[in-house]
Amino acid sequence: MDIEKVDYIIRYFSNLMTDDEKLALKHQMYMSKSSDNTTLGNMNDKKKWINNDPQITTLLKDGYEMFKTKIVKRIMNETPGKVIFNNCPKCGKLARTPQAKQCRFCNYNWH
Repeated sequence: MDIEKVDYIIRYFSNLMTDDEKLALKHQMYMSKSSDNTTLGNMNDKKKWINNDPQITTLLKDGYEMFKTKIVKRIMNETPGKVIFNNCPKCGKLARTPQAKQCRFCNYNWH
């Protein structure tokens, strides 16, 4: 599955993720934002926004992109009917959101 679809599913169908996957995603977000800023990193640690649970960090051991791909594969295997791809009726490309009614690629409008 291409990265555009992976990001689309992660962004708009995060309710289908497990609690551990959500914690690992949050951990990755805070780690990437605070990697260059020690003050922000200390604040994240103090507020316990970074989860150092081995079970959570193990999910990220193969890298962030592989982690997202694994989540999407699991979601598509377990609940494929709950994921709706909103493709443009004219060009067939994936719309920006599941509710979008205008294509960002060809500007076709299907309101």
